[in-house]
Order: sequence, then structure tokens, then C-alpha cells
Amino acid sequence: MTMKVRKAIFPAAGLGTRFLPATKAQPKEMLPLVDKPIIQYGVEEALAAGCDQIIIITGRGKSAIEDHFDVSYELEKMLEEKGKHDLLKIVRQISDMIYVAYVRQKEALGLGHAVLTARELIGDEPFATLLADDVIDAKVPVLKQLMNVFDEKGCSVIATQIVDGPAISSYGVLKAKEVAGSGGKLYEVLDLVEKPKVADAPSNLAVIGRYILTPTVFETLSDIKPGAGGELQLTDGLRGLLQREKLYAYVYEGRRFDTGDKLGFLKATVEFALKREDLGGEFREYLKSLKL
Repeated sequence: MTMKVRKAIFPAAGLGTRFLPATKAQPKEMLPLVDKPIIQYGVEEALAAGCDQIIIITGRGKSAIEDHFDVSYELEKMLEEKGKHDLLKIVRQISDMIYVAYVRQKEALGLGHAVLTARELIGDEPFATLLADDVIDAKVPVLKQLMNVFDEKGCSVIATQIVDGPAISSYGVLKAKEVAGSGGKLYEVLDLVEKPKVADAPSNLAVIGRYILTPTVFETLSDIKPGAGGELQLTDGLRGLLQREKLYAYVYEGRRFDTGDKLGFLKATVEFALKREDLGGEFREYLKSLKL
């Protein structure tokens, strides 16, 4: 019987250098899309998919993330005294949302190392990993889509999307075979290549920041040697996993925004603002008024 996925890891120890100077004194994960920090979109996705325990991998200068998901007594008291009950409800929903634990990654030694630091908290269970930079607007949470595959196959499954042209070189890329009857949605992974040249890319299937993994990946991450800069890459851990278990990739349904990129962040801000009932109409009229 397949174990239920209850725990979700959020690696958040990176320095966010692409957003300097804004990230000099605040985590990039706390940059707001409209009025909600980037990482909260991912946490809400994990909650909607059925996870009830969040593990955030932090480092120096990341205390704002912990404060955000903690109770703010002074703020709540002030809002209550001023009768701002709508805002009070929003603030309390954040701290009441979910159980959050934190692991300190003393050095940013790669995504694989970040996942490995959570080993003791995960134990012998399958778990999810979400990269907060990938904010995905989907009717069914992408993590839930992956869980449906995991429940059926009982194996690790990662999210993938089709990327054509030179952009494929910015991703981990899959060598894979389509699962019969899946309509081009589900693939069995045969190999993974990290950021290949266009001519060397084994397919147009790019790895996206959503994973459901079995605890076997901790063993493979422990076995591999650090690469450039002393980093442990999750891609290498997944390649080791392939030697022991099957790994699937699912072409998810939804629209992804790379908020770790300035242009992607701006696009996400516009799109999410337009979807808001309280902002969308007026903001749309403003955009129409611009002489572009």
C-alpha cells in the first residue's frame, strides 16, 4: 500500500543575488506577488494537495520567513483593537495554516544538499519538494496532480513541461519514454541531463520545481560526490535513484511563472493582479491606458 505524502520540503537558503539590492536584507522568497510573498503560494499549494507538515530549509538572513508563518501577537492585538477584523483573519490564517519546521543549511551547497538536510525530519516516508520560485497557476494544484500519479504508480514522480528551442539549456532535461495510454502526459524517466547544450538535449521535456520522492533518494544523495563548487545536485541524486527504482515524469496542467527571474516576476505580478476581484478591473483599465 502506497504511503500518503504528508511532508513537503521548501529549499530557501539561496542568496537571491538576481534580485539585489532588494534581497540584500530580505529573503527573495518574501518578495510579494501583489500582497502575498512568493513562498506562501507554494505552501498553500502543498496544503491544498494534502500535506500537513512543511519543512523549510533556511540559512543566514532568512528569519523573515519564520516570522511570516509565526504568530504576531502585537500585530493581531492592534488589528483587534482597531476593529480591522478582515485583516486580522488574514493574518491569523497564515500562522494557523500548517505546521512548519525549519532546518538550517549552514552553507548553500546545492539543491541536493538542501534536500538531504531534511532527512531526519522526513524519516522513512515519501515526501514532496517544491521550489518556491516556480509559482504555478493551476485549477488542480500541480503537487496534487503529481500525488495522483504517485498513488497509482507508487514511485517517485517529478513535474515536467515541454520547452522548445534554446531555452531548454536552462533546465534539467529528461531522456524518457512515454507511458502507453497516457496521451503524452506521463513518461518513464530513463536519464536526466543538467542544462545541456541545445544539440545535446535528449528531449524537450524540462524538469520543473515540483517533486514527489521516495526516501531512497536520501541514500543516493549520500552516495554521490559533490560537483563544481562542492555542491550536491538533486539531478545526480535522481540519476542514482534510477538505478534502484522507477522514476516518472508528469506533464502538468497549469501556467508556470519563474519568479526567480526579474521578467518572470513582473509577468506573474501582472497576471495575479489581473485575477484579483478587488484589483483586476481597475488595473486592467490602467494597463489599457498606457501608450505602449
